[in-house]
Amino acid sequence: MSQYLLSVWHDDDYDVDFSTPEAQRSVAKVTAFNERVQAAGAWVFGAGLQSASTATVARPGADEVMITDGPYAETKEQMGGFWIIEAADRNAAEEWARQAAIACERPVEVRPAEGG
Repeated sequence: MSQYLLSVWHDDDYDVDFSTPEAQRSVAKVTAFNERVQAAGAWVFGAGLQSASTATVARPGADEVMITDGPYAETKEQMGGFWIIEAADRNAAEEWARQAAIACERPVEVRPAEGG
């Protein structure tokens, strides 16, 4: 089995109010997806991420590493969460990504892990 990163993408800086009915519905759908991945033995790890505005970046310099506020990439989209899964092949990983996209109602990118 190979490992794949399934990453969830959001527009701009996002802030989720988990007390809203829409957020509760989304959480329930993602939780059900997580349970399916775990039951299938494909689960390695998964997590949601806070918005990119909370990020810091370590940049190597000649004599020191500088820590700066903000995301590394200047982009409209940002990764909002991810799963590391094990799948027999890319087709199987893409099927998990289809289900993840339905559950979280966001685009999900599939990327193979090196050596995984």
